[in-house]
Amino acid sequence: MSSTTDNLWVRRFRPSSEAAERLVCFPHAGGSASFYLPVAAALSPGVDVAAIQYPGRQDRRHEPGPASIAALADEVCAALAEWDDDRPMTFFGHSMGALAAFEVARRMERAGAGPVRLFASGRRAPSRVRNESVHMRDDDGVIAELRALAGTDAQVLQDEELLRMVLPAIRSDYRAVETYRCEPGAAVRCPVTVLTGDADPRTSLEEARAWGEHTGAASDVRVFSGGHFFLSERPAEVLAVLNEHFTAAVPRA
Repeated sequence: MSSTTDNLWVRRFRPSSEAAERLVCFPHAGGSASFYLPVAAALSPGVDVAAIQYPGRQDRRHEPGPASIAALADEVCAALAEWDDDRPMTFFGHSMGALAAFEVARRMERAGAGPVRLFASGRRAPSRVRNESVHMRDDDGVIAELRALAGTDAQVLQDEELLRMVLPAIRSDYRAVETYRCEPGAAVRCPVTVLTGDADPRTSLEEARAWGEHTGAASDVRVFSGGHFFLSERPAEVLAVLNEHFTAAVPRA
């Protein structure tokens, strides 16, 4: 039996030793591995779902948040290298997680491995830069951004003590995302499927389609009704896209 031991970086809520495929999920800014617990519940036991836990939140709250997307990708690569099996991996990243997944995929491919597909959700292509400075705002300004994107649990936004506890990690995540710049020609070799909301204020359809410039393989764009967190509004539709991929992947595995 091949498996891996969960570590600080990798969480498996429904481990499946019998699964032929593995899905590695990367959270959004301010998000945690537990955001993907429903995905693990829905896809298990056919797919072994692992979620990345960034530093600075939940049981890692006493650690400093990510210094940069590049530093984060280096750490995640090292954590994923602990697996001792060769099950095909698919990456899924939302918002900040899409950039992290992209950079991890690039590093793994340089080492001769890498995912069979990258799902880039809720994020414009790496080369499409907007001048954003949420991480430089005061606390109220950061909170205003969280409310605007409607992706943070309402209970967290209403709990002043809890909110002040998680703000450093959120600010750190925003700093990593907003200072990220990909090198010219940066691309992965695997296919890329882009998921985007038709009313996302942070990603236009053109910016989503530009992911096609960052892969040497095929790319496609799936548009959902909703804003930046359309995947929370349309979970069944997003899971259908993942199931479509894994159903096609099983014979290959």
